Amino acid sequence: MNSAVALVGALVVAFAGYYLYAARMDRTVVKADPKRTTPAKMYMDGVDFIPTGRHVLFGYQFKSIAALGPITGPIIAVQWGWLPALLWLGIGVFVLGWVQDYTSAMLTIRNDGQSFGALSYRLISPRARGTLMAFIYFYLILIVAAFGKIVADMLTQSPVVPFAILSLMLTGVLAGQAIYRGKMDILLVTLVMVVLSLGGIWLGTKFQLAASTDVWLLFTLFFCYLGAVLPIWSYAQPVNYISFYLVALGILGAMVGVFVGHPNFSLPSFTAFSPAAGQYLWPLLFVTIACGAVSGWHSLVSSSGTGRQIESEADVKYVAAGAMFTEMVMGVLAVIIAAATFANKAGFGNALKAGGPANVFNVGMSSLLGYLGISKAFGVAFAGAMYAILAITVMQLVVRFMRVAGKELVGERFPLIGNMHFGSLIALFLGWALIKTGTWQYIWTLFGGSNQLMASLALLLASIWLRREGRASGWTFYPMLFMLVTTLSALTLTAYNLAFVNAPKLLAGTAKPPAGQTLAMAVGGNYVAAAIGAFLIMAALILAYDGIRVYLQLRGQGSAASLPQQGD
Repeated sequence: MNSAVALVGALVVAFAGYYLYAARMDRTVVKADPKRTTPAKMYMDGVDFIPTGRHVLFGYQFKSIAALGPITGPIIAVQWGWLPALLWLGIGVFVLGWVQDYTSAMLTIRNDGQSFGALSYRLISPRARGTLMAFIYFYLILIVAAFGKIVADMLTQSPVVPFAILSLMLTGVLAGQAIYRGKMDILLVTLVMVVLSLGGIWLGTKFQLAASTDVWLLFTLFFCYLGAVLPIWSYAQPVNYISFYLVALGILGAMVGVFVGHPNFSLPSFTAFSPAAGQYLWPLLFVTIACGAVSGWHSLVSSSGTGRQIESEADVKYVAAGAMFTEMVMGVLAVIIAAATFANKAGFGNALKAGGPANVFNVGMSSLLGYLGISKAFGVAFAGAMYAILAITVMQLVVRFMRVAGKELVGERFPLIGNMHFGSLIALFLGWALIKTGTWQYIWTLFGGSNQLMASLALLLASIWLRREGRASGWTFYPMLFMLVTTLSALTLTAYNLAFVNAPKLLAGTAKPPAGQTLAMAVGGNYVAAAIGAFLIMAALILAYDGIRVYLQLRGQGSAASLPQQGD
């Protein structure tokens, strides 16, 4: 297949999904009302609740949901062939992805800006609240540890990248002050800060910053600490907003490169249902590709973040659904990079072994930018900066949400956890400990399943809310069932392999521990990860049982007027 054809297909899916399906549900089912006062205006506190213009919020939303998932997932998924990857990206975003992001934001907006913890208590049961918050906290630990290690390694191995991250921090802070304190024209501020950020990437090629992995790990955690404790308008939001334009320029450049160079795919369209031992297309493809198709992380951003900043309900479709369809296009570009950049399957495999998905992305992105006359040196530096930015800007929100989740989970019994500084430091310490002990690489295998499981739980909450309101709920409930069964299957398979395949092989001596780890560390890491996987499965089963039971009861009652309201 020609790469330009694949890209056009992705654009068709995005436009059809946004202007037909999303527009219809927004208008006829949810009935977004621009006259209704949103929580951002009602509870404006300058910290989490702050009315934000739709264009700024679109940039914030996209950059907050788009981490490494839409790049690494599709690149890894081409082991099954590029066709299954493209099909899941298109079908997934159309049926599940935008639906989850949009309803998560609207669910929070229509319920006074409440978090998922409070919503699960109200919509399902008190037990559901505690179970969900525990699930979310463990799930977020996986992201902090894995992304922290990836970013620290990237900054260490690519000394051209750190200068770009430092310039992003500076321009983000300046943008927040200029927009909210200085009341300056947003277009002018955006243009100046994006130019300065691009200058930072260029300077990184001239003045490289070299340091140890431990130094860059501490720097990464400090970046996240600022994002977790500072008012959202002063750091997290403007940093993600400015970084959105850097990522958007990369996406746009790659798209133009595809149309100019239009390289053909060199990898097979389909390899096998199980190209390697235990790597089954179902359920693993559907958790390998998360962001770009559907991702549970998006529900947390849309509810606890974006839902508290929406200025008007009329903006929700543009911000939440629009950002999700844009991310799908980014995922398709990652498939194109994997399938069309390398001459053959062996070349792709060698690039993957040499530096993982990051190396494949850097080589492929610089190749596409090369069709536009951009030098390889700047192309590689830009791709590396883009990759690191995608991870670190999401990490800061993860720590922020962990702080909130920890407070809701145990804040009443341990008030110190409710302190934003202490709660954030606890989250960062847990991530640091998992990285330093090497346990993160075992726990990371659970991320895909737990992330998509979070998506099914978000869709379950949305379905119950829609039923309570007497609105059509099949468009959220049936996709939820598919994701619930798929992700529970994937997590069960992963946990089984960790405990009953990988660990026994290490103990028998038929497999070796990863570099830098002892046998005890490797065996322990597999068992710890399997135990966390078992916990996540049990928590999800409890939530699913309670939630589906409530949903079926509401469907039997039929009338929203007869349902209990808040405070009953």
